[in-house]
Amino acid sequence: MKISTRGRYALRFMIYLAQHSSGSYIALKDVSENEGISIKYLEQITGLLSKYGLLQSVRGPAGGYKLSRAAEKYTAGEILRVTEGDLSPVSADESDGGESEGRANTQQFWEGLQKAIDDYLDSVTLQDLVDQSVSQESYMYMI
Repeated sequence: MKISTRGRYALRFMIYLAQHSSGSYIALKDVSENEGISIKYLEQITGLLSKYGLLQSVRGPAGGYKLSRAAEKYTAGEILRVTEGDLSPVSADESDGGESEGRANTQQFWEGLQKAIDDYLDSVTLQDLVDQSVSQESYMYMI
């Protein structure tokens, strides 16, 4: 399993919205400028996130995007599943689920790995990522 740019950018976008949430909508232009992500790419990501109810959007001069619920109510797993789809470490046909006894021997391993991935991704909230980002920024300084 490899998380694509879309998944990584979706997390960055959601963190940005959570960090800058004041109840108002945030324009994609602002996110693009601050995060270095093209507006076209952000439009693709926001389309997916909006479709699944993770974002609220408004068109027009005062329009933009905001989270549809509090940051602690999102998990990294939820955001990544929307943007990435299946997060399995191997595809179904590679998971050795065939009829041969040798293949069945590794099925439990792949299922355990999938559970570990899911458990971790679902244990990290968007708020955790925001807090982590803030703590990293506090250690940065100029000489």
